[in-house]
Amino acid sequence: MTGPQPTVYTHGHQEPVLRSHRSRTVANSAAYLRPELRPGQAVLDVGCGPGTITAELAELVGPTGRVVAVDTSAEVLESAARYAADRGLANVVFEIADVHGLPYADGEFDVVHAHQVLQHVADPVGALREMRRVTAVGGVVAARDVDYATMTWYPQVPELDRWLALYGRIARANGGEPDAGRRLLSWAREAGFTDVTATSSSWSYASPEQRAWWGGLWADRIVASDIADAAVAEGYADRAELERISAGWRAWVAAEDGWFAMLHGEVLARRG
Repeated sequence: MTGPQPTVYTHGHQEPVLRSHRSRTVANSAAYLRPELRPGQAVLDVGCGPGTITAELAELVGPTGRVVAVDTSAEVLESAARYAADRGLANVVFEIADVHGLPYADGEFDVVHAHQVLQHVADPVGALREMRRVTAVGGVVAARDVDYATMTWYPQVPELDRWLALYGRIARANGGEPDAGRRLLSWAREAGFTDVTATSSSWSYASPEQRAWWGGLWADRIVASDIADAAVAEGYADRAELERISAGWRAWVAAEDGWFAMLHGEVLARRG
């Protein structure tokens, strides 16, 4: 019997990707978890990326609490550690770990948090079981993932349709599930949780500044990230098509009535 396949992070860690990740805060990405956070708690932040959410979690649990933040990329963890240090945080540590096999004791944490992680892992149910294992009785596992099929926009730029189809094909070829948001409740129940609160929230981009940021980063990502490399390597698209998709994103940015939105699934799964 073989174990789960290695996790492949479809986006990669190039600058356009991290530009997006650095915008994430508790308010815009973990508001559903905020009422569960209290000073003195032990928190595990799985797939912490550049550490912007991590830093706020560390501030919310205060100097008497502690946060352990994990990712599979040493380079990203170094950046996250610098960010936390710049904010003067002494109650957070950053470590390399895979969610399929966390190097922590049973029940070690009061809160285990994962933002936009389960859509990428080879075995999301197994990952949730492992997150449950390291959660204390009465503690919570919090997970939030986008559902790519809910992404919608105006005007109907054809290149964006191609972008969405191409991304889904690459993500699934990597063993992920881009429509993870709708599956979180089911995955949590399969992982053994019986006390699960499922909610949703959205991101939207409509102002000129928001369009320039969101459309600009995707115009860059589709030609200069692991997504672009995978599309070409697997024969899903060539560089010329990726450039056309990038131009489509910039056309959407320029539309005065441009609008984009997406839905995220969320679960708070309490360990009984």
